[in-house]
Amino acid sequence: MKKIFPIITVLTFLSVIGIIILQTLWTTQSFRDKQIKFKETARMVAFNTANELVEIHAKGFPLSSRRNSDLLYPLNIFSNSIATRFTPEEVEGILAKNFKKYGIEHTNYEFAITSTAMMGDELQSDNFMKAYEDTLTQQNLNIIVPLTPPAGSLMEGLAPEELFVLLIPQKSMDMVVWRNMYWLIFTSALLAAIIFAAFYVTIRALLNQKKLSEIKSDFINNMTHEFKTPLATISLAVDALRNEKVMFDKEKMDYFTGIIKDENKRMNKQVESILQSALLDRQEVKLDLQSGHAHKLISDAVNNIRLQVEKQGGTITMDLKAKNDNILMEEVHFGNIVHNLLDNALKYSKEIPEIKVYTSNNSNYFRLKVQDNGIGMNKETTQRIFEKFYRAHTGNLHNVKGFGLGLAYVKSIVDAHHGKIKVDSTPGKGSCFTLEFPIAKESVS
Repeated sequence: MKKIFPIITVLTFLSVIGIIILQTLWTTQSFRDKQIKFKETARMVAFNTANELVEIHAKGFPLSSRRNSDLLYPLNIFSNSIATRFTPEEVEGILAKNFKKYGIEHTNYEFAITSTAMMGDELQSDNFMKAYEDTLTQQNLNIIVPLTPPAGSLMEGLAPEELFVLLIPQKSMDMVVWRNMYWLIFTSALLAAIIFAAFYVTIRALLNQKKLSEIKSDFINNMTHEFKTPLATISLAVDALRNEKVMFDKEKMDYFTGIIKDENKRMNKQVESILQSALLDRQEVKLDLQSGHAHKLISDAVNNIRLQVEKQGGTITMDLKAKNDNILMEEVHFGNIVHNLLDNALKYSKEIPEIKVYTSNNSNYFRLKVQDNGIGMNKETTQRIFEKFYRAHTGNLHNVKGFGLGLAYVKSIVDAHHGKIKVDSTPGKGSCFTLEFPIAKESVS
């Protein structure tokens, strides 16, 4: 698993990056293709508009006239330029109609009709000159179409040579193309997000599986050790009881049978903790919460472990300052919470343990703190300390026993009491567990 996991991660990551790169290249190529198509469409708009202007002018009936005197002199119509026969608004209308016809109506553009003659007439849109000047520094689309009279018409050879100029800013062209590609870009981004999400979920699942595998191995090793020791002790005690000298010595018989009973209790306790954890996982434990005083149960738990602490030359002190200790609790499980925290503080203590127990009130909550001077924990350990079967690394110390179920049980029971639990710890200086439980409503003044 250790060798396969990095390979799977690298291959999956490379695959994701490859797919993203291909999507990016595909989107870029699509953008370029649509730019080319837009330019071709814009040229069609320009040619179609130029043809309409020429056809209207050739008929001799312009949409409106700047020179009313031209209507009195028909021959003058054919000699006058197209630039003098249309207003900017009329040309704008024809352009807008053609832009809409070809599906690019939301385009910003400027136009002009100019003559090739030195002194020819010109017609321009309001911002044409500014846009034309911008073409010197920007790659704007500049389309020029000759306004050629129809072959065989009276205008042929009489009208001056004129050009229709359509200028589309690059930004406007790109905006239209991006707008038309919106669905494609959105779909590509969505697919990329899904791929990244799938990659994240896959890697996270693999990490969880790896972690579960390690936890499983640690649990089996711990369980083997925890059961092997009492079984060996019971086996030695049974062998001793078979000795004839022991069989007729009541004091020794009581001593060895006591050892067997104690080791049997120890094994039953370990089995019970595993079964209890399984019940909590299936949420089959339903607590019957009733109003009760926490200080009494805390004092009982402290007194029960005091002898073990003093045996190691340590001290355990209480500072019960909470004025209101009446909380909703299940007495057995609440007592187990306190006992597990105290036992944990003792197990991970230094040579001379110093354990302190504090209580106080915070708003409508009862607060319990259990502080020790033990080996402490780093940040990673404090984030995982309440995970089932997880045990803090103790370096070269191998005297810490258990399955890693104690704090997971504490967390589950605290949650069942609608409480909160957190831990503050510094490596080498000790840890402090803080628990908060809501005070019973009937006791809130």
